Amino acid sequence: MAEDHSREFKANGRGHLFSEIIESVAIAVILAVVIRVFLFQPFYIPSGSMEPTLTKGDRIIVNKLIYRFKEPQRGDIVVFKYPVDPKRDFIKRVIGLPGETLQIKNSKLYINGVPISQPFLPEGLKYGDFGPVDIPEDRYFMMGDNRNNSEDSRVWGTLPRENIIGKAIFIYWPVDRIKALR
Repeated sequence: MAEDHSREFKANGRGHLFSEIIESVAIAVILAVVIRVFLFQPFYIPSGSMEPTLTKGDRIIVNKLIYRFKEPQRGDIVVFKYPVDPKRDFIKRVIGLPGETLQIKNSKLYINGVPISQPFLPEGLKYGDFGPVDIPEDRYFMMGDNRNNSEDSRVWGTLPRENIIGKAIFIYWPVDRIKALR
């Protein structure tokens, strides 16, 4: 009879261990889904439109929570649903804010007639004139850092606020490019 109890204990021990493993895996999956849906999400950079800041093949982490508490700022690198095809995600830099007038003349950016510094661009970069254009409320003007090879707001217009997914905050791959993004 004592033998029967020890077998029962061993069987219950295995069953208990198995249920703990299942419970741990379920919690991990739920946490991963919550983090990815609401907080942070990895993205792959498929093109060179943000060079030299982001290069083709970079993998980044995007903060999906930040813009629930504050508005995008000029210079933020943002992942968003492409306005022409919302099934596709794009990444560009916020250049113009709601209510501003934007113009590009002689490769210089002007906001409301005032020249704006763009330290993230390569020195001496030349790109075409554009505008002036008035940016509607609740919309943003987006441009790639690789100005001559970027399909951006100069092509498809301003970005609706509701298309914004989040702010790119970190390159995590490849290893030699790991860094925080500003």
